[in-house]
Amino acid sequence: MKTIFIYLTALLLSNYPALSQRSDTLAHYQTRFTVKQLSPPASLILVGLISNGHSPESIKNEVAEERNEHFPRFKTHLDNYLQFSPLAVAYGLDAMGIKSKTDFANRTVILLKGEFLALGTTSLLKKATHVLRPDGSSYTSFPSGHTTQAFAAATFLSEEYKDRYHWMPYASYTVASSVGLLRVANNKHYISDVLVGAGIGYLAMKTAYWTHRYKWGRKRQHVNL
Repeated sequence: MKTIFIYLTALLLSNYPALSQRSDTLAHYQTRFTVKQLSPPASLILVGLISNGHSPESIKNEVAEERNEHFPRFKTHLDNYLQFSPLAVAYGLDAMGIKSKTDFANRTVILLKGEFLALGTTSLLKKATHVLRPDGSSYTSFPSGHTTQAFAAATFLSEEYKDRYHWMPYASYTVASSVGLLRVANNKHYISDVLVGAGIGYLAMKTAYWTHRYKWGRKRQHVNL
């Protein structure tokens, strides 16, 4: 399970420039859509669907069995807070005078649009699929809302600060992946739930950037990100 997340986190990061390509001048960018950028979310969702079998030998049930065997009593509430931490970092840095790529008004509109797409999609899928959680607590297992939120927030933080700090995508997606792992460890979700949730969160926030028109001024420059 941990190996899968390391691989997929690396896949997400493959869309970002190398650490050596730092630019000290930050511009206000219009994020342009490219087909290549669909690879990370498509891969996450596809692997999640493949692992979502119903047989005892399916990947999701095998992972759940390993969890129950090795740490059946594990429980933490850390994932409830980590899912929002990239948002706190994004606005916290800006409050400290470390400016992000996008001004406050446009950035907030992008965030709200991305959150609406991410959580709206997840809520609809939960109701449509009606999958029982591994701990039997409710029929809202697929996909993981916590993981969707975490990856949407991580994508937001990454987009806003990756040009100033090229290590930011590595940090943000590591935190998001940790949320997914904790949801499985807490026995609240199957691995398939968190993989699909990760893909939805990433894609929703990227879509918010691709479609934003920056109506609050500030000259913008078209680049591939």
